[in-house]
Amino acid sequence: MTGTGAWFNGEPTTIATLLAEGQVVLIDFWTYTCINCLRTLPYLRDWHEKYSERGLTILGVHSPEFEFEKVPENVAAAVERHDVTWRVVQDNEMGTFRAFSNYYWPAKYLIGADGRMRYSHFGEGAYAETERQIRLALAAAGYDVSDIAEGAPPPPAQDPSAPTVTRELYMGYERSYTAQFRDGAGYAGQPEFYEAADRVVLYEDNLPHAHNRWYLHGLWKNEREAVVHVRRTSDPEDYVALRFAARSVNVVINPLRQDEPFEVVVEIEGRPLTPEEAGADILFDDLGRSILEINGPRLYRVVEQPEWGVKELKLRSTSDNLAIFAFTFGIYDAGA
Repeated sequence: MTGTGAWFNGEPTTIATLLAEGQVVLIDFWTYTCINCLRTLPYLRDWHEKYSERGLTILGVHSPEFEFEKVPENVAAAVERHDVTWRVVQDNEMGTFRAFSNYYWPAKYLIGADGRMRYSHFGEGAYAETERQIRLALAAAGYDVSDIAEGAPPPPAQDPSAPTVTRELYMGYERSYTAQFRDGAGYAGQPEFYEAADRVVLYEDNLPHAHNRWYLHGLWKNEREAVVHVRRTSDPEDYVALRFAARSVNVVINPLRQDEPFEVVVEIEGRPLTPEEAGADILFDDLGRSILEINGPRLYRVVEQPEWGVKELKLRSTSDNLAIFAFTFGIYDAGA
């Protein structure tokens, strides 16, 4: 591990130190707004609880995707919010990420007590196989795990009725101004987004909405990692809209001023979400609106439909404190 920063849930250490202590080491590369990473945490938690006293050390390497994920206080809050109890180290400059020649979130590397790389897995899934490899590595190191039951709750199944799912939609120009997007095939639905970087535009949403694109209405600024709503309004007339194909929708939002919480009004098909469609972070106000209370930089769970469908989604706000970074989508039976 190289170029590391702040540590959480324990004192700084090294892989060499842990190996000298006879430990088996599981490296987990993650970042706290990555829905794929968050879906793996229950399994890491299960392995930590079962095997941490039998020779397994999990090291979470937090390699951020967005600038605000580099802030130690934000990572600390995420570690607490998601009940991450194993040691986590910040990898803000991606030094350890690159040292492992890693390209993925999440990614897991299992190192035996003899220092040999025994197993790796990229992305979600393969939880039973990963645990089997952990147990084999522990047994090879001389630890007895025969009295520990193998297996965790099965992972959620993908909805077999879902023929497709919307791609991850990034909002900043860093991922939208590449050469292949110059022809208008990028994420943004309106050509004004591509005319210049860091530009404030009064958008009009007057185009048909295509799948895998997003559309703005009102006064917004395109920034490197996000689109930012740059005016206060009396009514939530300004919005971002998209047509999605999924069971679940999540959005990454960072309030520009952390001490000014605000609301985002969420609509599906031009109406409030129903309780059956509402994601875990949706609240309902006295006006019957479905809303998000934005109180920190994180991923918010917006939609969890009981079945797959193609729907129109709008996020409206009156606040000039709103920066939207990305949307992610899922087709799992259990949502998220």
